[in-house]
Amino acid sequence: MSEYIVSARKYRPMTFDTVVGQTAIATTLKNAIRAGKLAHAYLFCGPRGVGKTTCARIFAKTINCLNPREDGEACGECESCMAFNEGRSMNIHELDAASNNSVDDIRNLIEQVRIPPQIGKYKVFIIDEVHMLSSAAFNAFLKTLEEPPAHAIFILATTEKHKILPTILSRCQTYDFQRMSIEEIVNHLASVAAKEGYTAEPAALNIIAQKADGGMRDALSIFDQVVSFTGGNITYAQTIANLNVLDYEYYFRLTDFMLEKKISESLMLFNEVLEKGFDGGPFISGLATHLRNLLVSRDAATTQLLEASDDIRQRYAEQAQRCKPQWLYRAIRLCNDCDLAYRTSRNKRLQVELTLIEAAQATDDEPSAGRRPAHRILKPIFSLLAAAATKAETGAAQQPQQAASAPTPQQPAPAPRAEQPKPQATPSHQAPALQIPTAPTPQQQHPKRALKISGLTPSIGQHMRASNAEAANAKESDSSATHSQAPLVQETKPVNQTDLELQWQAFINTLPIEETALGQNMRIMVPKLTEGTADATVSVDNEDVAAMIQRIKPQLLEFLHTALHNSLITLSINIIEQTQAPPRVYNKREQLKYFCEQNPTLIDLGKSFKLELS
Repeated sequence: MSEYIVSARKYRPMTFDTVVGQTAIATTLKNAIRAGKLAHAYLFCGPRGVGKTTCARIFAKTINCLNPREDGEACGECESCMAFNEGRSMNIHELDAASNNSVDDIRNLIEQVRIPPQIGKYKVFIIDEVHMLSSAAFNAFLKTLEEPPAHAIFILATTEKHKILPTILSRCQTYDFQRMSIEEIVNHLASVAAKEGYTAEPAALNIIAQKADGGMRDALSIFDQVVSFTGGNITYAQTIANLNVLDYEYYFRLTDFMLEKKISESLMLFNEVLEKGFDGGPFISGLATHLRNLLVSRDAATTQLLEASDDIRQRYAEQAQRCKPQWLYRAIRLCNDCDLAYRTSRNKRLQVELTLIEAAQATDDEPSAGRRPAHRILKPIFSLLAAAATKAETGAAQQPQQAASAPTPQQPAPAPRAEQPKPQATPSHQAPALQIPTAPTPQQQHPKRALKISGLTPSIGQHMRASNAEAANAKESDSSATHSQAPLVQETKPVNQTDLELQWQAFINTLPIEETALGQNMRIMVPKLTEGTADATVSVDNEDVAAMIQRIKPQLLEFLHTALHNSLITLSINIIEQTQAPPRVYNKREQLKYFCEQNPTLIDLGKSFKLELS
């Protein structure tokens, strides 16, 4: 049985031309080698698995080639190249700084730098994960890095450039390696599959490329894992099953449900996702990405931002034409807010379900589309049950009305309302009229945090409206019969200074988090009530604070009217003018002079002890 070599090592590039995704850096290094303009120190930085160490090895091989080609590449046939390919070259030294990060390790490296190469022109020292060196090791390395021997070249590689000392950065040529695009990874994986004799669907390779997150080494490792699972026949279905990736199909189906306002189907689809072992956090994050892909698919100019296979691109384009931009903005905003709140939510499933309901109920003509609405409103969900309940109640209500409007000859004329007996108790299936409290409710105190849920049970909302309508009609009839000409009476309960201060502080507690600065200013203010009236005055230090109070004055007065049961309360803002001059600061001699004038014995005391002012 032959020795197995993983794809990440077997297909590691051996020349600059075969490096994937780093064309600019490879071209720069080739031109420098061809022109003979080599620096003594290089810094290769970038994410993991993007070719830093690979480019460093190719660079070391090329500069020591005995017969370099005209394009700057190594010949691959000379003694130096053969030794490099077989792993026995003495001109390249690799040091892992993660495990060799002490001063003694750097001193051993410096001792090796002094020895000239036996074959070739240069000795190349590659220090991987150089940011792991200790501060003492960095300082011991500074002098050698700045003035190395003519035959020594250092290549430092790191994934965390910000952890390297500025004195090291200033001595190196820095090359920033970038993440590889999905298209580049897919093309490379397709070539590897062709060389190995595997069959692979483009959609499956696209999933592997997305999972790799821009790293070719990760992509090849995942590729080997999927090959072991599928036996060389790499399909999309087997790939997502092996990598535990949520299928595109779920998001396409969910979007169709939300566009058709099928809330029940959307919730059942989410339940199906949970039963397959997926978490709600990645699900809502994937939904936000799906909606973003739909948004960029609406315009041909932004379609290139969509990283997907051709068949998936076609599906995105077809579904995007059925989505209005306003709805997409609103749905993306809802998903983003849910993603932020998901980590701290106690009931995570409910958090996602509320988001799906709101997204399905969002309309294109809402004024808050694309922005966070002032209130989150949930409309009736079960529309069929609501329609049936409404029809049944409407028919039941019309029958007694028709019987009352068409009395038979045997029926006596209806008695006046004043003589009618009191109505009986409300049946158990009807909801009584709501009692509106006079004090502000928590939702009124925190309008930005309120969550209004209306219509989750249609019969409750309908009975409430019917009961309120009956109460309003009865009140209007009584008023017209007894007080038809009476004016509206305003609440004028007496107000005292203590209650005013208490309600002032209570209003501060209702301010949202964005008004923290205003609340701190208001806490040190004391509104003064004019004796015998409902006129209050508050004094402020400057015009800026006065403008802030003036801005919230309508809400403040409305709160005070309700809390103190007096609708005649007014508020005046008085700006205090700073007329007094700032106190003067006296020096030590002036202080001593003042104390001596107040107590002359201090002069005699100073002379007796020969004291001087220091």
